[in-house]
Amino acid sequence: MINTAQSYNIDDYMEILQRRIWYIVIPFLAIIVGTILYATFAPRLYKASTLVLVTPQRVPESFVHPTVTSKIEERLQSISQEVMSRTRLEQVINEFGLYQKERREITSEEVIQLMQKDIKVELPTKKEEKGYFTVSYIGKDPNMVTTVANRLASLFIEENLRFREQQAVGTTEFLESELKAKKAKLEDLEANVTHYKRQHMGELPEQKDTNLRILEQLQNQYQRVGENLRAAQDRRLFLQKQLSDLEMPITGTGTMTMGKDSRLYTSSTALTYSSSNPEVAGTYASQKDSLTKQLDELRTKYTENHPDVIIMKKKLADLELKKDTDTYNVKSDPRYKELKNQLTMTDMEIKRLQGDEANIGAQMGRYRARIENVPSREQEMASLNREYQNTKETFDNLLKKSQEAQQAENLERRQKGEQFRVIDPARVPEKPFSPDIPKVLLIGLVLSIGCGFGSAIIREQMDRSFHDAGDVEITLGLRVLATIPRIEEKTA
Repeated sequence: MINTAQSYNIDDYMEILQRRIWYIVIPFLAIIVGTILYATFAPRLYKASTLVLVTPQRVPESFVHPTVTSKIEERLQSISQEVMSRTRLEQVINEFGLYQKERREITSEEVIQLMQKDIKVELPTKKEEKGYFTVSYIGKDPNMVTTVANRLASLFIEENLRFREQQAVGTTEFLESELKAKKAKLEDLEANVTHYKRQHMGELPEQKDTNLRILEQLQNQYQRVGENLRAAQDRRLFLQKQLSDLEMPITGTGTMTMGKDSRLYTSSTALTYSSSNPEVAGTYASQKDSLTKQLDELRTKYTENHPDVIIMKKKLADLELKKDTDTYNVKSDPRYKELKNQLTMTDMEIKRLQGDEANIGAQMGRYRARIENVPSREQEMASLNREYQNTKETFDNLLKKSQEAQQAENLERRQKGEQFRVIDPARVPEKPFSPDIPKVLLIGLVLSIGCGFGSAIIREQMDRSFHDAGDVEITLGLRVLATIPRIEEKTA
């Protein structure tokens, strides 16, 4: 076709039809003849279907929860894989002697694939109708396809029972193994908590109040012991002062009171200089300190052979001699002995109180350390208890699920769970499933008409010849002045 923009009328279409009539007739006749031959000689295939109902479990789910909770589509897919496996289909083929001719021409794997194509498992398309499915088989013998369809349905029922029982048993075994592992872990955590409490006894959070009360009691006791210790130390100082007064009188000669008696102690080495030198007057300790300071000052100025230094050394020696003489005389006095005994008892009491104070202080330190360690122990205990509690909750959940799984396993063993039940067994088909003769003829007719007209249109589009003046003008670019119409002879 040269002029694609040309408009056509009915006469033009009639002219094209007359010109391309054989392009329409030949494809039409070829397809029609082929369709009729196919419908006549094609092998007749029959289809038998078994309707299987999915019945719910007989025991309410509120009492026993099933372990198989997957949808029917998912389970059918798994069961179909088992039923249409090579082993199962080989048993069915050998049992009914199927595909005798094909088994002589092709391999066993191809025979299995052929039978898998002939088996159809169909579910209803609407959600509200789900609760059943159909198992179909396609073959050339109507009686055989009926038998095989019923056999396949029984295999689906058996496989469903085995599948549910295996899943129930597997669930029970898995839960029991998990329960055993969690129980061992729970026992380990219990032992860890017990060991931790024994190891840190006294520092646990629940013992904090007790530790505070004991610490308060120890502080009160420590305060009382401290007060008693200070009183004993004061008493010791007082006794020491009394003993010092008894051991060293204020002057070299004078009267010293001992109990109720008054005696005059005279020494050949009396300190006659005490009244004339008030700097050395007083007790033995004060006199010794004064003389020692004076001697140190003289030594800074003079040598050891200086007369002043020698005199001062003589005074210190006389003072020591006087002390030894007076002490010897005082020690035989009963009052001195009594004070000495009191001083000894006081020293023992001070030593005891110091020991008690140290012991109480150590106990207070231990209890303070316990109280200070409570926050860290509380955090560690919280971590242990949290892990223990989580494990215990998991153990309790597993225990409950294990009991439920055992109930579900018993339910499946007694075949009280969800089951497949045949409600419409396969019947012998009265007419072939394939080919569908009316449908084949209709398709052939439509196809022949479409191919005929399609080939004519394609041939017309590919035609580059001139059919009118417009084609000449478009091709040659020349204007056509006149045309001679076709002259047709009419029959007389």
